[in-house]
Amino acid sequence: MLDRDRLISFTRDIVRIQSLSGEEAKVSLRIREEMTALGFDRVWTDSVGNVVGVVEGAQPGPTIVFDAHTDTVGVSPGVPWELDPFSGEVRGGALHGRGAADMKGALAAMVHGIGGLDKASLKGKAVVSASVMEEVLEGVALEKVIGQTGADFVVIGEASDLQIVRGGRGRAEIHLTTTGRPSHSSAPQMGRNAVLDMMRVIAVVEDLALDEHPQMGPAIFALTDIISEPFPGHSVIPSICRVTYDRRLLPGEAAERVLADISERPELADIRLDARVGTGEYTSYTGHTFVTEKFFPAWLADDADPFVTGALAAVHGAGIDAGLNAYRFCTNAAYSAGVAGIPTIGFGPATEADTHVINERLKLDDLVAAAQGYRAIGEAVLGSG
Repeated sequence: MLDRDRLISFTRDIVRIQSLSGEEAKVSLRIREEMTALGFDRVWTDSVGNVVGVVEGAQPGPTIVFDAHTDTVGVSPGVPWELDPFSGEVRGGALHGRGAADMKGALAAMVHGIGGLDKASLKGKAVVSASVMEEVLEGVALEKVIGQTGADFVVIGEASDLQIVRGGRGRAEIHLTTTGRPSHSSAPQMGRNAVLDMMRVIAVVEDLALDEHPQMGPAIFALTDIISEPFPGHSVIPSICRVTYDRRLLPGEAAERVLADISERPELADIRLDARVGTGEYTSYTGHTFVTEKFFPAWLADDADPFVTGALAAVHGAGIDAGLNAYRFCTNAAYSAGVAGIPTIGFGPATEADTHVINERLKLDDLVAAAQGYRAIGEAVLGSG
C-alpha cells in the first residue's frame, strides 16, 4: 500500500534542497536515506554522484531501470515567484517549488513506487537511478548507472502528463567558426571580415528546410550566441567569428549529416568555415569531470513495441487514463534508447509546460498516480501483480 502522506513529505523535503547541476550532494544524501528506510536491498552513491537503489526479486529475471535526475535549473531574477521557490509549500492541491515538476516529484514517486514492490513475487530486479547533471549533459550520468546495474528496460520519469512516451527529440550544440583576414578598419578592403562571412552563413542556416515529426514537432536550429575576435575590435577588422546553435534533433539524424547541411553548401564555398559539434566539460559534486561531445540523439519506439504496449496496459490497470505521446525536449533517453538501443519509455507527472518556469508546481494527485504507475510498470515487467 502506498503511503500518500509519506510520499508527499519526502517530495517536499527534496524540493526544499537546492540542487543545481554539480551541486546535488545534499539532495542525493536525502534520497539515499529514503531508499534505505524503505528497504531497498542495495543503495549506493557512485563515483559521479548518482544514487542507485536496487530492489531484488526472489527469482532471476530482467532488469528495469527507473531514472529521474536530481539537478534542477536555477531560479532566474526578474518576475518574482508567488511562493518561495524552495518552500515546498502545499497549496491548492499542489506542491510548489523549483524541481517539483522537473523532476523531483517523479523521482520521489519512483522511490516510493518501486520501494513498495513485493520482492517475493518478482522475477528480476528494479533499479531506481537518481542521476546527476541531466540539465547540462543528457544521458551521460545514466550511462554510468546502466554500466553498473545493466538494463533490459528503462523508464524515464520526465514530465509526460501521465502519458506513455515512446520517443523524444535529441539535442546537439553546433559550433560554427568563420576565419577572415585582419586589417585596419580604415582600409577594410585589405582584410576579410569574419563577421560579414558569418552573416552569410547564418542566412543559409536560417533558410534550411528541416524535417518535422507529427508528435515531436520540427527539427530546430536556434542561434544562441555570436562572438567576434578581437573584441573589443579597436580599429581592427575581425578575423574570427564564432556562433553557437542549439539544434533539436529528430529520429535518424546523425552528426555528420547535420554538419554537412551547412559546411557543404555551395554558396558558402568561398568562406573559411569550420562546423563541429561542441564539447561539454562539467564537474560533478564528487569531483568527477565529464568531457562529452554534445550530441544527444533522438529516439523512437514503435507504438506496437511490447514494452510500450505492456507499460500502457499496466498504467491502465492502475486506473490511469494514458495514451501514447512523444517528448519535444531532450532527456536521458538520448543515451538509453538513442545510443544503447535499450527499450525505453517515458512516464511522469506534470506537463512540459510546467517545467523551467516560475511558480513551478505539481498536483498531489498526479504525484501519487505516478508512484502507482511506476509500481504497475515494474510489476508488469518483473512478473508480479
